[in-house]
Amino acid sequence: MKIIFNTNYIKDKSDILDLVNDFDRSGIELGNQKRNKIKLFNIGKRKINIKSFKSPNFINSLIYDTFRKSKAQRSYEYANKLINLGVLTPLPIAYIQNSSFIRLKQSYYISEHLDYDFTFREISRDLSFEDSVNALKAFTRFTYNLHEKGIHFLDHSPGNTLIKKDRSGYDFYLVDLNRMEFKQMTLLDRIKNFSRLSHSEDVVKIMSCEYAKCIGESDNYIYDLMWKEIMIFRSKVNRKRKLKSILKAS
Repeated sequence: MKIIFNTNYIKDKSDILDLVNDFDRSGIELGNQKRNKIKLFNIGKRKINIKSFKSPNFINSLIYDTFRKSKAQRSYEYANKLINLGVLTPLPIAYIQNSSFIRLKQSYYISEHLDYDFTFREISRDLSFEDSVNALKAFTRFTYNLHEKGIHFLDHSPGNTLIKKDRSGYDFYLVDLNRMEFKQMTLLDRIKNFSRLSHSEDVVKIMSCEYAKCIGESDNYIYDLMWKEIMIFRSKVNRKRKLKSILKAS
């Protein structure tokens, strides 16, 4: 077993390990539990989340244990890197890996629980949402800030940014962190990074206009690029759905 803990939580190590060992029988389930499972637990007066990653298939279990970092390890390390770069994410506490011989069997990522107000999904689905336009503009500037810092968040999708509102504006927290690149991003990289977020023309107009301001390009140019990448992505999604439906029917 491999166990790495944030020094701020060393005193709680034993209690957290007990929660991990009892993960299947305790805790409050959060979100979609189809693939990975996330549960809420209490440690004293603090709340934590434990994410249990789906056990990899045989080939992937060999790859993760021998050649590639596990999703839990990457989540923990990327969270620390984001914080060092001045980007918000729930505080990383630990990651734990169980291996058998040279195979990864289970892995867990533990972080502080964040009580947030909404996600990108809520503000993008309903533009009558209180101050949704300003929230979308702020989110776009946040994404621009990620790009300027060389953070390519590959899972930049509607549920993976948690948003807290205060008197001064909005704070954005990235979650589901195991797929990231850290590099200088081209314009195409940047525009593609919006493709998973929304295919609402009104939402895309707001984001493309705000991003154009950030990078000093024309609104129409950025909108056309962004809409093209969104349509490419949606086409891929639709093809996968059709293939799955065909396979189910056969």
